Amino acid sequence: MDEQLKMLKALTDANGISGFEKEARDVMRSYITPYADSVETDNLGSLIAKKTGAEDGPKIMIAGHLDEIGFMVTTIDDKGFLRFQTIGGWWGQVMLAQRVTVMTSEGNLSGVIGSKPPHVLTPEQRKKPVDIKDMFIDIGASSKEEAMEFGVKPGDAIVPVCEFTVMKNEKLLMAKAWDNRIGCAIAIDVLRQLKNEQHPNIVYGVGTVQEEVGLRGAKTSAHAIKPDIGFGVDVGIGADTPGTKGEGTLGAGPQIILYDASMIGHKDLRDFVVKTADEAGIPYQYDSIAGGGTDSGAIHLTADGVPALSITIATRYIHTNAGILHRDDYENTVKLLVEIIKRLDADKVKELTYR
Repeated sequence: MDEQLKMLKALTDANGISGFEKEARDVMRSYITPYADSVETDNLGSLIAKKTGAEDGPKIMIAGHLDEIGFMVTTIDDKGFLRFQTIGGWWGQVMLAQRVTVMTSEGNLSGVIGSKPPHVLTPEQRKKPVDIKDMFIDIGASSKEEAMEFGVKPGDAIVPVCEFTVMKNEKLLMAKAWDNRIGCAIAIDVLRQLKNEQHPNIVYGVGTVQEEVGLRGAKTSAHAIKPDIGFGVDVGIGADTPGTKGEGTLGAGPQIILYDASMIGHKDLRDFVVKTADEAGIPYQYDSIAGGGTDSGAIHLTADGVPALSITIATRYIHTNAGILHRDDYENTVKLLVEIIKRLDADKVKELTYR
């Protein structure tokens, strides 16, 4: 496994649901620090790494979010089964029989999401999806007291399980938490490639917190940075599976997001990005998403407004335990952002603002 894959494994294997991002943040910090002039954390927990090309240059923010979707323990029943609250968006049909890790003060516990078995349901009940409220987590405890002896208490984080896997086609990578450790990896690699490059900007590689529950870390980190240009780097819809339609073909290049529920991509910045990709020979595809959003949705509303754009990596099975993406899309997104930063300067940024 090469060094890049080792980094991706470390980032995705780390446990870090919204509000519990420390483990993932520590991994990102360890990888980005060698390429940054400074690394700080805001009061909500977002990591902000700064790399200066020119002291008075425009501030360019590249944000991937550290948090992944998961669950939180709410109660323990008398038989030792855990009831839980979803953290982030879950579709109940992908949850049953999935393995999870319960993070307690005494250490991590293995568990599985369960419900009534179909054998005891009526024919009509079997036709309907199980409601999330009727699910529970089995950690192998025989009573509430035993579960508490294991260290479980309300408020503990529960994280999906899927070990980082290089598939038979080695370009395809499977893991939990691609949403959005791939954005964090891109921020790291952009700063790495800029280490010995001349450019007229100040670049911020940011790992934001609590994106999945309301773009919260992007708000605080963007307020701290006050960027001139912002890029939210995230996963997009992998639309190349049976029955799915759209522009999200794995391996076809980064997705330039025209529209999502949190923002309309800045037109002039988008045109600049597309021109840069065309001139550099970097493949790309367009997409628009009727629901959901990215950190760009918070970044573009900072102060008196920030030209911002979302760039995503087509990923299959997002918001489940296991996602799949294409390594070429990851590497081409890094290339594109590096080219953009080289071509941005104070004059170009001024052109891109509505003044």
